[in-house]
Amino acid sequence: MGYLNLDKKKTATTAKELNVLLADYHLYYQKLRNFHWNVVGNNFFDLHIKFEDMYEDAKLKVDEIAERILTLRYQPTSNFTDYLKMSNIKESSEDTKDTEMVKILLDDHGKLLKQMRKVVEKADEAGDEGTIDLIGGFIGHIEKISWMLDAWSMKKDENHPEA
Repeated sequence: MGYLNLDKKKTATTAKELNVLLADYHLYYQKLRNFHWNVVGNNFFDLHIKFEDMYEDAKLKVDEIAERILTLRYQPTSNFTDYLKMSNIKESSEDTKDTEMVKILLDDHGKLLKQMRKVVEKADEAGDEGTIDLIGGFIGHIEKISWMLDAWSMKKDENHPEA
């Protein structure tokens, strides 16, 4: 680990929190697949396409998180039994209604953001700018998608408050 110039003892907590984030992203990815396959109704076309975009992005992030754990010289968790135990995100039923799907995803985004901030906090304590940089980009992306889903959920006569 000398080539990274990081203290392995300090990066251990970062790797632990990254593994929780990895579990979160696996369940989030599968939930997006579930919603993509099972969305019906007037919002089908909008949400079917959006959920596909979101799960494709989540799939890439799963790999990036696992590879960051490996870069820190730790083992990524790699089975669903452990993911289900570790994750802050829970599974959803396949008969969830379209508008409820969006509410659930916004709630999950809050959980993902909370876990990402934990990772950043631990990485900062370890002087691990590489992890901070990676997760910082994830945070910005989830915040933007959350804004879009929230805007989609609003009634036509609603608007965001003025600053």
